[in-house]
Amino acid sequence: MKKILFVILLSILFPRSQAGTTSANFLGIGLGARAIGMGGAYCSLNMDPSVIYWNPGAISRFDEDKFLMSNVSWFIDTDLYFSSYIKKIDNNRSVGFYWSYLDYGEDEIYTLEDQDGTELFWDASDLVFGGVYSVNLTDRFSFGAGIKYIAQNIYNESASTFAIDAGLLYSSQDNNYNIGMSISNIGFDMILSGKDLYKTIDLDPENDGNNQSIVANLNTDYFPIPIFYRMGISAKKAISDDLKLISSLDAVIPSDDVEHLNLGFELSYFERAFLRCGYRKIGNPDSEQGLTLGVGTKLYVFGLDFTLNYAYQDFGVWGYIPYIDFEFNF
Repeated sequence: MKKILFVILLSILFPRSQAGTTSANFLGIGLGARAIGMGGAYCSLNMDPSVIYWNPGAISRFDEDKFLMSNVSWFIDTDLYFSSYIKKIDNNRSVGFYWSYLDYGEDEIYTLEDQDGTELFWDASDLVFGGVYSVNLTDRFSFGAGIKYIAQNIYNESASTFAIDAGLLYSSQDNNYNIGMSISNIGFDMILSGKDLYKTIDLDPENDGNNQSIVANLNTDYFPIPIFYRMGISAKKAISDDLKLISSLDAVIPSDDVEHLNLGFELSYFERAFLRCGYRKIGNPDSEQGLTLGVGTKLYVFGLDFTLNYAYQDFGVWGYIPYIDFEFNF
């Protein structure tokens, strides 16, 4: 018992990063401008459809159908697209569907023989899409779980797998605070395969007369996908009849990085205009992520109820990342 406590204490005082030990690292990119504006502290909230990424147990708490489209200008001219649709089955049940696509673009292929270019191009992309079912177990507790398909592609090679997510949300009787817990990406390891891994070899190059064009397949290693454990708490406080403040804090335990905290705040004016700020990866000294800021507004145009959100995420030496999304309520 003493040895176990000693190991736990060491892991807290001297956390070790496991960066570079998993595949599909794009699964760790936070989704939704509202969530990012609040520093990614979103596990205990149920304010927009992007919560399907943070905590699938929260979507049954919505009162109506919702649809969200999001775009992120990611690093080095890459683009991240995300969309989610939440459908109310009845007062206690909802289903949700979502997809996320990271497009790395394309570039010309250069070789030692063709250093000016081959006029051929390679591309790369990451994809995930899935579905979630969520139910209100009581008037306070809700639970949700779902399955998703994950795929990565680079030139002629690709890898894919399946994984499950699950989450639980508790709301206090006066709805002034929430507690949320979730686990993401419980699935199978991924391995790259493709035609570029097939090579012709000569098993005995020292002797003539043998087959010099045997086709061999280069084996690649299996890599696990990153697992995220999240637990969060949030509180709502009315500053006045016009202003309301939401505070939230998430503890995150990733399988491939250091444990950390996310902190966020949202100030709303008549539930029509929103100011947000937050801080990501508190406690991870090697992270370039930090301050986040966001704004939003809810509009009614031609009888359509929609919300526009924008977020700014500071990535240190990499500059800043802009998020923008549109949410529609039916």
